Amino acid sequence: MLALRAICLQSLLRVAWIFQSSVLSTGAEHSIQDAEGDLLFLMDGSGSILPYEFTRLKEFVVDLLTPFTIGASDVQVGFLHISDDPVVEFPFNKYMSDTAVQWALLNMKQKLGDTNTGKALSHAKDTMFTQKAGARPDVPKVLVWLTDGVSSDDISQPIQLLKELGVTIFVVSTGRGNYIELKAAASEPSESHLYYVDPDDMYVITEELRNEILEIIQVKKLRALDITASSFRLVWPKLLSSDTDYYLIEYTPLVESQRKSWKTVTVDETSVVLRQLFPETTYEVKLTPIHDNNYNKPLVIKVTTLQDETSPQIIVISESRPRSFHVSWAPTPHSVVSYEVVYGVLPGGEPSLLTIDGNQNTTVVNNLEPNTTYLVTVSALYQSGRTKALSAKACTQDVNSKVKDLKFIDIGPTSVTASWDPARGRVLQYRVRCTRQQRSPSVRTVPAQVRNVLLTDLIPGTDNRICVKAVYRNGTGRGLCRTARTPQRRDSLSLETQSTKSFCIQDHRCW
Repeated sequence: MLALRAICLQSLLRVAWIFQSSVLSTGAEHSIQDAEGDLLFLMDGSGSILPYEFTRLKEFVVDLLTPFTIGASDVQVGFLHISDDPVVEFPFNKYMSDTAVQWALLNMKQKLGDTNTGKALSHAKDTMFTQKAGARPDVPKVLVWLTDGVSSDDISQPIQLLKELGVTIFVVSTGRGNYIELKAAASEPSESHLYYVDPDDMYVITEELRNEILEIIQVKKLRALDITASSFRLVWPKLLSSDTDYYLIEYTPLVESQRKSWKTVTVDETSVVLRQLFPETTYEVKLTPIHDNNYNKPLVIKVTTLQDETSPQIIVISESRPRSFHVSWAPTPHSVVSYEVVYGVLPGGEPSLLTIDGNQNTTVVNNLEPNTTYLVTVSALYQSGRTKALSAKACTQDVNSKVKDLKFIDIGPTSVTASWDPARGRVLQYRVRCTRQQRSPSVRTVPAQVRNVLLTDLIPGTDNRICVKAVYRNGTGRGLCRTARTPQRRDSLSLETQSTKSFCIQDHRCW
């Protein structure tokens, strides 16, 4: 096989152009997560590169990187331009996400100038592959040189120094230049490290070059994803193939090594969720591939679960009044820094905010509108920066909700008729409570248009406390109470009228 990947038959490539979309998508269908390395692109941005070619080279780099996971624990990318003097577009520690790298690549400008490749290669060794630029000491290092094959200065010495540093060098030439010189620059074997291609046809080599890079930076690595306070998901590359093989997973809290847990996973699985873990706890996890009942070298990782972020789980609205109500919530874990209580009129009212210390779980909301429904949202702000929220409806009372002029008529030894004037507002119904001596209280409800009720089963010659209150859509009004004394069966009708007394407590004890 020739070391040269020359794209010679232009007519054939024009026909193949219709397959470009499918070729590009092949390598990007699945995200590559088991790779770790520092990947530096050295691109000719001098005046010998046409603007059209420069654009094609940028797009090629974006396509090449699309499946890789970019980050401090995965693949890091740096970019260096060849010009009169080398120009750093960005070092390894500049962009830590896939989208950030792609944005930077697509928006960079051509530098023009002379093609001083030797200077740029020396700069790559002395400046880019250093800790200051974000390069990591114990990961593979790869340099991809994109060139038209022309260099104004010597490249042999800096190339040799880079190789001695342990850098693997790939050369992609757009079809011009000294083949002997480029072959010597590429790492061995040159058959898999040197590519010649026309700028319009670079997609042809994208997947092959990506796979060659992956051979260098792919690692057998155990990863932890979706970490919560009580669980995380383990992911690993496929390490076994036989149907009788399996994986043994052991996970142990570092502070309690005697609490070791384990589980087995079939050969077809490369992911598992570990549950029922302790919050804010570091676990040592070992995944051991078992082949033919023999233990292979385990993959090991330490994972720390998050803080217990379980608040709020319940909101209680109490002590509702015309212009205020009380808001309480639970639980209150120590990891909460503060709570935010947001409240606004339903529907679509302007929200207001109260900030409450993380040690408290209650507050009073004031300056509200009477007879109004509010949406209340309590948000917990945790030390980790995460938030969790829960909402509930709350209703204020009607300011004019008191029943007026409670009267008793037709009082007999065992019954009495209570009558009253209507309360203000949109009353749904009235609730009448009769507290009788020597017998349990009774409660009656009547429609809003009915304003009297016959109470029976009373004891002759006893005091009976009768209270009436209006029921509204958002709660109950203030109660009005009086005492009626039933006569003895042979006595004349009597009525002991006490002074009218009204009071208002919360709904569940509003009598």
